Amino acid sequence: MSASEPLPGARFHLAFPVDDLAAAEAFYAVLLGCPIGRRSQAWIDFDLGGNQLTAHLVSGTEQGVGSNPVDGDQVPVRHFGLVLPWEVWEALAERLAAAGAAFQISPRVRFVGEVGEQGTFFIHDPAGNALEFKAFRDPRRLFAR
Repeated sequence: MSASEPLPGARFHLAFPVDDLAAAEAFYAVLLGCPIGRRSQAWIDFDLGGNQLTAHLVSGTEQGVGSNPVDGDQVPVRHFGLVLPWEVWEALAERLAAAGAAFQISPRVRFVGEVGEQGTFFIHDPAGNALEFKAFRDPRRLFAR
């Protein structure tokens, strides 16, 4: 087994800080539509596309970890998200816009005409965690150089 090879059945797990579990639940379960798994008074598991996200309640989340310029945008260094099929990405962007979500980086196509051409947008959860949702018209280009 190599961590660089596809691992059938493997799921990604990410634990991240939030300062309000009710707000996290409203964002992830209601706005994004993530099913809820286990929970306690200190954390909630969410299913984001078959991956386990665990929102952990902390006092005072760390913000301001910087950004880097990427194709004309200031992309937050610390972020997570999903690579979606193009049609699913478009539908999610439309649903979030209709719900009045505040985009940090509005839906757009970056690296136009290049190997890494992709649709992308960024939003923040109520605790300030940055999420990116992206799509490639050709999914084989995900790691292409």
